[in-house]
Amino acid sequence: MAQRKKKRPTWDDYFLKLAMLVSERSTCPRMHCGCVLVRDKQILSTGYNGSIPGDEHCDDIGCLVVDNHCIRTIHAEMNAILQCSSHGTSTQNATAYVTNLPCTNCSKALIAAGIKEVVIFSDYHDSMAEDFFRKAGIPLRRIKMPGTRINYDIKSYTSAKEIKKKK
Repeated sequence: MAQRKKKRPTWDDYFLKLAMLVSERSTCPRMHCGCVLVRDKQILSTGYNGSIPGDEHCDDIGCLVVDNHCIRTIHAEMNAILQCSSHGTSTQNATAYVTNLPCTNCSKALIAAGIKEVVIFSDYHDSMAEDFFRKAGIPLRRIKMPGTRINYDIKSYTSAKEIKKKK
């Protein structure tokens, strides 16, 4: 009997689901955002919003809000760009998969980093990103939020065995 073929996610859904998973590391309670930078269907880096290395986290001590923005937090897009920078990886002609519309500053950073396209499923308040992307000729694609379930059914894979707890 042939096994029923499982539906594979589209590339857009795959990378946005990864961005959603990355966002779970976020430490600012005001927004959990994730970003995955991709070129030629290969992941270059990931980023989530959180404090600078060595600083306390908003989750632990509260947000540092100025003009309705938490200034303690480095945004997901910036962290993804900075991860590439620290590893010597070019971001030129990459696509940014982001859970939310980038803020104004992150949109400028993505443009300056050579990002060729931005894909999102959620908007963000008070952002001029759309205007900046349009002026820079960078497509902004809004797509439906991908499913939130990870479809891994270990019992259906004949070569996989669950790890049993030792007694």
